[in-house]
Amino acid sequence: MQLWQMDIVGGIELVNTATGELREAKVVTAVDDHSRFCVIAQVVERATGRAVCLAFAQALARFGVPEEIITDNGKQFTDRFGKRGEVLFDKICRSNGITHRLTQPASPNQNGKVERFHGTFRPEFCEPSGPFASVEQAQVAVDAWVADYNTNRPHQGLDDTLPVTPADRFTPRPDTERELVETWLPAALAPAIDTVAQESESPEPSAPGPYAGGPIEFTKVVPPSGNMYVLRRQFWLGPARAGQTVRFWADCDIIHLLIGDGRVKSVRSHLTVSDLARLVAHEGATPAGPSPLPPVEDGGAVEVDRCVSPGGTISLGNRVLVAAEILAGSRVGIRIEPTTLMFFDLDTRELLRTRPNPLSADQITKLRGRRPAGPPPRPATEPVRVQRRADNSGRIMVVGQKVALGRLHKHKTVTIAVSETTLAIELDDEDTRIVRRTTTSPVRNIKSMRPRTAPTVS
Repeated sequence: MQLWQMDIVGGIELVNTATGELREAKVVTAVDDHSRFCVIAQVVERATGRAVCLAFAQALARFGVPEEIITDNGKQFTDRFGKRGEVLFDKICRSNGITHRLTQPASPNQNGKVERFHGTFRPEFCEPSGPFASVEQAQVAVDAWVADYNTNRPHQGLDDTLPVTPADRFTPRPDTERELVETWLPAALAPAIDTVAQESESPEPSAPGPYAGGPIEFTKVVPPSGNMYVLRRQFWLGPARAGQTVRFWADCDIIHLLIGDGRVKSVRSHLTVSDLARLVAHEGATPAGPSPLPPVEDGGAVEVDRCVSPGGTISLGNRVLVAAEILAGSRVGIRIEPTTLMFFDLDTRELLRTRPNPLSADQITKLRGRRPAGPPPRPATEPVRVQRRADNSGRIMVVGQKVALGRLHKHKTVTIAVSETTLAIELDDEDTRIVRRTTTSPVRNIKSMRPRTAPTVS
């Protein structure tokens, strides 16, 4: 039960009894690497991803979960050469702690034991057997051949001196271990697995029941592109998070994305009740616990995150509010108090701007991404430093205020420390000049304007 080798082989013919038309069926196969025991030999009309996963799930229910499995790069097993997302087979492996290994392209020798099984199966079963009238009839014949292969035929690869059959070496996962950790399978495969569980003595694997309302949870792996999709909506986390497992907490109002125990982002939900039921049925979603965010006390301060538009505005409670033009394009936190909006830096919690709060209490409770507020943001300990170039008359303009420096300083670039009440102008040939600030306009430009002509180098 350490490693299974899995593949797909053709060669079984099915006949249409009405027209006599022949068509080829496929067989999903897998052998245990140590014992050569055939754990999967499932006849399917077409080797679709669901058909392969169904055969794999039946083997897990019958024999238990292996530690590793190796396959080729077929689309049923991996999206390695597609968008590099997570296919259903990958998800079953990840959810059950199975390491999924892939062979190198055009290297069947790396999956040699199952290929060798095909070398016995095709000439001994497929070629002598006539066309079958149905998949069920072919499956009965395959099961009989596999039972003889596993239990009655010694395998030279096991011992070339003593007759040892694959069944002599193969040991299924003990029931005691399987009861401790249940096998995870998507709900879409549950009906077929129920049939297998009734035929065997192994416990029935866990599978989510029908959607009964309320929030749900499910997981996805971030692909190399950093883009994940859930029912027609993109969730961008960036290539830096590729390979990480993201847990989604979702209801009809909000979706939270969590990695480990940390919340990465929260967005307004686009999901309906039917969408939630579909995720339970096809994506293995399960009922969720309480929201990752603690409850907000009535009247307490809350926070939200928003992106500032190029015009310096944000959207909050169906209102367009002015933040600051200098914050355009940045993502900021907003602490919402009964009468005040406090804009702050998400990394440092430095206070950036303060605005009056036009929202009602009812509007605040409906805000997207609302969470309990952290400690109040604090103003920066240092003033904002900007540069300005004096004009022909020796004047500069900063925060909407004109300051005359004198013609002696015309065309010079000076540095100004802008605080709430003063402008500290640093001049080259004399001490810093302090001017009282007479405006409340925000700083919009840090650097001075470029000179009209380049200076002459002597």
